[in-house]
Amino acid sequence: MDIEKLYKKIQTLNDILWDNRALRPFIGDWLKNFREEEEREEALFLLSKCMYFGHSSIRALLRELYRDKYRSTVIQEIREDYDGTMDGEIIEEEYKKRLFRTRFLGVGNPSESGVHLLYYFRQENKIPRKLFINTDELFAADCGEEVKLSTKHKDVDRIVFIDDLCGSGSQATGDSGVRPCVEKLRKLKNAPKISYLMMFGTSDGIEVVRNATVKGSDVKLFDEAEAVMEMNESYKCFDERSRYFKEEEQELREKTRDMAYKYGKELINNIIDRDYHKKLEDERRAKLIEHRALGFGNCQLLLSMQHNTPNNTLPIIWFDEDDTVWTPIFKRYNKVYK
Repeated sequence: MDIEKLYKKIQTLNDILWDNRALRPFIGDWLKNFREEEEREEALFLLSKCMYFGHSSIRALLRELYRDKYRSTVIQEIREDYDGTMDGEIIEEEYKKRLFRTRFLGVGNPSESGVHLLYYFRQENKIPRKLFINTDELFAADCGEEVKLSTKHKDVDRIVFIDDLCGSGSQATGDSGVRPCVEKLRKLKNAPKISYLMMFGTSDGIEVVRNATVKGSDVKLFDEAEAVMEMNESYKCFDERSRYFKEEEQELREKTRDMAYKYGKELINNIIDRDYHKKLEDERRAKLIEHRALGFGNCQLLLSMQHNTPNNTLPIIWFDEDDTVWTPIFKRYNKVYK
């Protein structure tokens, strides 16, 4: 392995794309985590393959998200409703009406990345502030068993959830994600169209969201789930179809996987009980560690963003815990629940 060539590639990425997040002294500190020289070489190889999206790239992706995944969809619906019209005035007038009957929501609580991105999404696309709300603003209070939209939002017919990444799909479909809000919306007599739009999404995760249904029924949770950048199996670092290893590098792929898994397992082992707020049974504990040792949901990503590094990325890249001696190269700002 040509180490100097790897360093030169990383330096170029660092200068042009990575906002100087991986200067050589930082790389040196990160490599000290690994016990063997061969492991340090393998780690450096993985770093040279990382995708990092800085501030300007994130803003550009949010413009694409609005243009390609929201606006173009609405315009296509307008054309279909108006016998295929190409009249720009008709389309724009109707588009404004439909935009004002849309509400944009973040994924997670107000401190999380999905909500944080709404600020830039609104700025970049010049969308009126009143179209951005929290989930608790949607529904009327004190309406008994019947679910109703609040008076302020009673004419809303489209709900759009915005997220940075859909990795395993659990954020959109799990009980602690947006599911409670969506299931409540599905109880409305005239439920609005519900979209889940993201900058990045794994093919598997997007499929999970598209197939998710309301509990106890076959009614789909979301009418659509789309990503600006859909990442297929080739973005899964150690998959046989991985884009990061050449045909003749399969032995390197297996060795590097073993290294990343060994350290990832050790790192997740340190925090798994804390994350679940209790001492887990051995069998469940082992399954959860396996599920996360190469990134949450076994996503095996090499992805970082200006505002955070997702836990779907290999833990050896981002792991940073107060009670563990491990220096990350792209830091992750973990959620503190208690």
